Amino acid sequence: MSKIDIVTINEIKTQTPSIKSLFFEWDKEIDPGQFVMVWIPGVDEVPMSLSHQEEVQGITVRNVGSATEALHEFEEGDKLGIRGPFGRGYSLVSDNVLAVVGGIGGASIRPSIVDLVSKSKNVKCALGAETKEELLFEDELSDLTHLHVATDDGTKGHEGFVTEIIEEMLHDIDCVITCGPEPMMQRTADIAAKKNVPVQASLERYMKCGMGLCDSCSINGYQVCRDGPVFYDDELKKMKEFGKFERDKSGRKVRLC
Repeated sequence: MSKIDIVTINEIKTQTPSIKSLFFEWDKEIDPGQFVMVWIPGVDEVPMSLSHQEEVQGITVRNVGSATEALHEFEEGDKLGIRGPFGRGYSLVSDNVLAVVGGIGGASIRPSIVDLVSKSKNVKCALGAETKEELLFEDELSDLTHLHVATDDGTKGHEGFVTEIIEEMLHDIDCVITCGPEPMMQRTADIAAKKNVPVQASLERYMKCGMGLCDSCSINGYQVCRDGPVFYDDELKKMKEFGKFERDKSGRKVRLC
C-alpha cells in the first residue's frame, strides 16, 4: 500500500449547485489524467482526478454519495488523505485537440486543457450538462478554448446531448480527449472513428486499492487503475462493456443508463 499524505484544505469553491472544488498544497508531480485515492477519515477512500495541478492542487467533487457528501461538508482547515498518483493519463502531443466534456468530466479534462494551451496548442471544447447551472468550468474554458455548449434542457447552447454538436467540430482535429458519462464517451468514440480521428477516453470504475491488486475495476481484461484510467481508441474497441455496463461494489454487472 502506498503512503498516504495528509493535506489541509485551504480553500473551498462552489462551482455549480451540486459541485465543489477543494484546494490544498501537495508536493507530488502528477500527469494530467492520472488519479489519486482520496481518504476521507472515518468515511471512505475513493479515486478522484486532480482538477487543479498548478501552484495549488485541488479536487472537484459532485455530491452523489456518502463519500462525496462528506467532502461537500468539509470546511477550510479540515484534513484529508491523498495517495498516489496512479494510472495512465492523457497523451498530449497533438497540435489540434477537441475536448468533449460531460458533467463532472471537467475535473479530469481541465488539467490537460491548461497544459495544451500553455504549449500554444489549438483546443476546441464541447461542454455538456443537464442545465446551464451545471456547466462545469464554463467561464474558464471559454477563456482557454473555442467553446461550444450543449444542455439537455436547452437552457444554454444546443438543446440536447453534447455529442450532437461534435461532428461539425472535428474539422482539422488531430485527437479527441473525453471524460463524462460513459455512453457519451462511447458515442464520441464512434463519431470520431467515422472521421478517422483518434480518441482518448478517461473511464471510471469502482476501485478499492488503486494499484491493481483487488481487480474490482476490471473491464474486459483491462484494469482501469493500472492500464487506464485513460484508454485509447484501439483499446476501447476491444471492450464489449464500454458504454454499456459497469460493476457495483459486489462485482455484479449493472447496465449503464
